[in-house]
Amino acid sequence: MIVLALVARGSEILAQVHDDEHQRFLTAAETILSRIPPNSSKLSYAFEDWLFHYVSHDGLVYLAVADTETGRRMPFAFLSEVQKKFLATFDRGLAVQPSTPAETFESFHGTLAALVDQFNRDPDADPVKAAKAELAGVKDIMTQNVEQILSRGERIELLMDRTDMAANQSMAFRRRAVGLRRQMWWKNVKIMALAGVCAVTLMFILFAMFSH
Repeated sequence: MIVLALVARGSEILAQVHDDEHQRFLTAAETILSRIPPNSSKLSYAFEDWLFHYVSHDGLVYLAVADTETGRRMPFAFLSEVQKKFLATFDRGLAVQPSTPAETFESFHGTLAALVDQFNRDPDADPVKAAKAELAGVKDIMTQNVEQILSRGERIELLMDRTDMAANQSMAFRRRAVGLRRQMWWKNVKIMALAGVCAVTLMFILFAMFSH
C-alpha cells in the first residue's frame, strides 16, 4: 500500500500527498531528496517495514513510500505513471527551473491522489497491469537502509514519532483497562451488597422462626 507520494525538483517538493498517520515519513523523504545525486537513478531505501522508492530523471524526482508487502514492482510502476502524467501536464523545462515557484504545480495534487487511490484500490486493474508490464529491470534496483543517510538527530526524530504513536496507543489501552477494572469493582460491590442484604434477611427470618 502506498502511503506517501511526491514529485520534487531536487530537494524542493512540487506536489505531494500522504495520509495523516504517516506524516513522519515526510521528514525522512525530505532528507532522502537532499541526498539524491543529480544523475538519473532508481533506488529503494528500507526503514522498518517500509520502503522509500524513488526515480530521479532529468532534474525531477518521483518518490513513493509503501509497505514491504507491496513489493517493488507496483510502486515503481506507480512512479512511472506519475512521471508520465506530470510531464504530460507540465513542461519539463519549466519544472526544473528554480525560478518557477512550487505553487505552479499545486494542481497536480489531485492527479497524484487519484493515482495513489487507483494503485492501492485495484492493483489488478488493466491500467496498473499495463504499467507493471512496461516496467523492466526492477530486480536490478538496489535497496539500502534509510538509516545510512539519516543523521543521528533525524533517526531519533523518526523513532520518537513512532514512540509517540505507540505511547498514544498504550495510553488508550490503559484507559480502557482502568474503565474495565472500575466496572468490575462496581459489579463486585453490588454482588457483595446483595449478598449482605440476603444474609440479613435470612437472619431476620430465622430469628422470627425461633423466637416463637
